[in-house]
Order: sequence, then structure tokens, then C-alpha cells
Amino acid sequence: MGIIFKQSLKNTLFIYLGFAFGGMNTLFLYTRFLEDDYYGLVTFLLSTSNLLMPLIALGVHHTIVKFFSSYFTKFEKDRFLSSVLFLPILIAIPIAYFGNHFYQQIGDYLSVKNPIIKEYTFVIFLVAVFTSYFEIFYAWAKVQFQSVIGTILKELYNRVVVMILLFAVYFSFISKTEFIYYLTGAYFLRTLIMMLYAFKLYLPKFTFSVPDNFKEVLRFSAYIILAGSAGAIILDIDKFMIPGKESLVKAAYYSVAVFIGSFIEAPSRAMLNILQPLTSKTLNENNHDEVASLYKKSSINLLLISGLFFVLINTNIQQLYLLLPQEYAGGVLVVLMISLLKLFNGFMGNNGAIINNSKFYKIMLPISVCMALSVYLLNKLFYYELEMGTDGLALATLIVIFSANMFKLYFVKKKFSMTPFTKKTFIMIMIISLLYLLFNFWDFSIENMYVLNFPIHPIINIFLKSLCTIIVYLFLIFRFNISSEFSTLFKRYYK
Repeated sequence: MGIIFKQSLKNTLFIYLGFAFGGMNTLFLYTRFLEDDYYGLVTFLLSTSNLLMPLIALGVHHTIVKFFSSYFTKFEKDRFLSSVLFLPILIAIPIAYFGNHFYQQIGDYLSVKNPIIKEYTFVIFLVAVFTSYFEIFYAWAKVQFQSVIGTILKELYNRVVVMILLFAVYFSFISKTEFIYYLTGAYFLRTLIMMLYAFKLYLPKFTFSVPDNFKEVLRFSAYIILAGSAGAIILDIDKFMIPGKESLVKAAYYSVAVFIGSFIEAPSRAMLNILQPLTSKTLNENNHDEVASLYKKSSINLLLISGLFFVLINTNIQQLYLLLPQEYAGGVLVVLMISLLKLFNGFMGNNGAIINNSKFYKIMLPISVCMALSVYLLNKLFYYELEMGTDGLALATLIVIFSANMFKLYFVKKKFSMTPFTKKTFIMIMIISLLYLLFNFWDFSIENMYVLNFPIHPIINIFLKSLCTIIVYLFLIFRFNISSEFSTLFKRYYK
């Protein structure tokens, strides 16, 4: 876990820096500097581009991670990278042609309830293309076991750019329309920087020849396209469906709650950036003992870190909403459900990487399709028919992802005879549950204080309760020696 732990710490730092900037943007700047309609518009455009991205990327970013370590000579690696790098263009060009030809009809369809969407429809395609190639070059760096620069660009860069652009809107340097155009340009620049860094790490000699197992590579990509598209539907269909029934403003409110609930997934994203190529490498080497070890260690460490942030967020959520405009209140249940599923995702460790990079990767297609259909149908039921509002959208996502994760746990147990469970797993679950119940139902009695009409007392309350929570949490995990990696790190700095 040495290389994993070192890079994961760096990645986690930059991801949380990104969350800090994203939190400022989402909770304060977007809600005050940009009108709710435009905030909802940005949310819709980016979410819809995320739905299109897996199709354009053709699964190449996953293909690179799975197959790169299976080639042993530079000639083989160069043939492989040359053959997959230009595959997305084969999809992007036809989509651009038909998108241009039917632009009027597409714009009319997407803007039935919200006409403002129509003039920005082309942004969806551009951002999808830029994001696709960014993910490809990010995977290119990951297989060199260098994920930190990509993490900075993916998690921090965009949010810093958004903050700068929001201040530019506030001071009338640019208009709200120009905000969207400049943001699109920032996605292009990010992709260019990632490409140059990837080529610096490994510059292949480009060739028109293909690897001997190219048919297998294409089969894997085809499965991943469908599975990835279905996976994108699960993540972003809710934000896509809201403007079909209600105003873009509602999408903005929902996005804030989802952002808060997703805060705990940063450690998972950080660790999986390096775990994915390492899991692929150990599977290609048939080193199942190491795979099992990575499975257990990643699960307990991610449960430990994610659990702390789960407790911190959900025990402070009422105070946090006091810092937001009144219109954004009411998302407490959404935050709880989203954070629960993110916590469970952390507990899964590198489960997904084990399946995706093994010979059983084809099972991910029916899983993803079933998940996509299920979340769509449940969204229709909870949101449209039962009128449960955005709570229904979050509940649908929670049910679907929880069910799929349970199946994947069973599948890995059956096919690989391994689970992420250890004796410490159940102790960790008890610690998280106990602290959530202990700190959830009280706050410090602090008089209302305001600075320039901004409430300060919730911040003081959050700080004091969080300090108490962290002290108790750390005491318990070191008392029960939950993670040898964290104990070793603590002793090293303690000395």
C-alpha cells in the first residue's frame, strides 16, 4: 500500500482543496453572484455533457487502464496507444455532423420547459468532447502511476476557474452568457494541459499498426461504452430530468444538496486513481493474494476516512443550511441519502476495479443497464407520480446503487473467493453509527451573531462540534487500531 498511500494522501489533499473551492462556489458564490436560472442552466449543461461523454470516449480511458500493463515491450505499448487514441474521433465527427444538421430540433426538445437552454445546446457537445479526451490522457498518466497532476486538473482546476469567472460576473467584467463560453474554453485548456503532461510521461512512437489483441481491445471498449453510458445515466439523469418538470432553479437547489452529500467521496476518488491501474497490473500478473490484500486494505481505509466525513457532514447539516439562502433549505434528507451511498461506495474499496479489469468485465454491462433502467423508472415513480420531490430522486439513486453494490460484493466473493470484510470492519461501522447518533441531536448554545448581515454563529457551532467529533473519532480508531497504515503514519509524525 506504500505507493497507494502516498499518492492517495496527495490526491486527497488536492481533492479536498477542490471541494473547498467548490463549496465556496456552490454554497456562496453561485447562489449570490449568478441568478438561480443560470446556475441551474450550468448544472443542466454539464450534467447532460456527462451523459454524452462515455459514448464519445468509447471507453478508451478504461481500456488504457486495463490493457496497458499487459504489454511488455515499448513497441507493443506504442501500437496499443496509437490504435486507441483516435477512436473517439470516429464517434465525435458523426455526432457533430448530425448535431449540426438537427440542431434546431435538438434545441427545441431540450428547451420545452426552459427556453434559455436552446442557445447553449452546442456547449453540451463541446464539453463532452473535451472531457472525453481529458479522461483518456488522465488514464494515460495513471498507468504510469502518476495521478496527482491529473487530480489537480480534474478536481481543483475547474473550481478555481469557476470562482474566478463568478467574481468576473459579479464585478461586471463579463456577462452571464460569457461566463458559460469562458467555462467551455477552460475545459478545452484543461484537456490540452493534460495531453502535454501525458506525453511528457510517455511519448509513444505513433504507428498505423494495431496490437495483436486488437479485437479483444475493441470488444472491451464496446462493453465499456454501454456500461459507462449506463453509469453516467445513474449519476446525472436526476439533474437532466428536473428541467423536464420544473424550472432550472430546482436543479440548482438539488445540486447544492448533492454536492454536500458527495463531499465524503473524495478519499475514494483519491485512492482509486492509483488503485485502478495497480489492480489491473496485479490481475494481469495473476497475483490474487495481492488483489485480496488491496481489497481489504482499501475497504477499511476508505471506510475510516469516509466515515469521519459522513459524521461531520450529517451532524452539522442543519447549521450548514443556515449559511445558505432560505430557498436552498430543505435538502437535509437528500444530503443524508447521498452521503450514505458515498459511504457505502467507500466501503466497497477497489471492488469495481477488480471486476472491470478481470476476465469477468462483461458482467458490468447488464449490471449497469439494469441500474440505469431502474433509476430512471424509480425517478419517474418517486418524482413524477408520487410527487416526492428531490427527496425521491435521491432515494431512487440510493436504492439502485445500494442494490448494485450488494450484487458486486456477492459476485467478487463467488468468482474470486474474497471479501473486503475484516474484524475491524464491524468495529468501524459501530464507531460511525455511535458518533452519528451521539452528535446529531444537539448543538452548542451560541447567540446569533452577524457580520455584514452574514450569520457567524453557525460557523462557530460547526467548528466546535466538528472539533469534538474529530477528537473522539481519532481516539477510537487508534484505540482499536483500525488501520495499520494510519497508525504507522500517526506514530511517524508523533515521534
